[in-house]
Amino acid sequence: MKNHFELFGLVPAFALDLELLDRAYRDIQSKVHPDRFAQAGDAERRASMQMTTQVNEAYRTLKSPVRRAKYLLELNGVDAGFETDTAMPRDFLVQQMELREKLEEARSADSLKLLETDLSNSKKEVEAQIAQAVARRDYEGALEPLRKLMFLEKFGDAIDAGYEALDS
Repeated sequence: MKNHFELFGLVPAFALDLELLDRAYRDIQSKVHPDRFAQAGDAERRASMQMTTQVNEAYRTLKSPVRRAKYLLELNGVDAGFETDTAMPRDFLVQQMELREKLEEARSADSLKLLETDLSNSKKEVEAQIAQAVARRDYEGALEPLRKLMFLEKFGDAIDAGYEALDS
């Protein structure tokens, strides 16, 4: 069985050309989609469904920076161990607490937009750290920035919830 990168004809890396991933995904889907096998036998329809499921899962994994990083680490024998090791640098945790306070104080879409911009910049910085570590084959070195990215993703969810609260 091919790994997710091989499935889409991509070189295993954190920094991906997402347009290339999208094109490869659409190309494969056009060939294996169950609708193409509606008149085929049971075995072919089942194989199509299985392949479609595999392609969809691979695409979701590679499309998400967090899932892509975790997958790359796993491919290279590094267990992220996030369930047992949640240690983070103190300065990062303080920054997260400050952001949470700003979010709690946000009373307008403009203030949420500012937080969103800061978040976007932070995510780009952390994603660059992951990409550099992976490019150096320092998979252990990618663990801390990956943990940071997971925190930032959750903060993005909290910002989304803040927008929803404004709308209600």
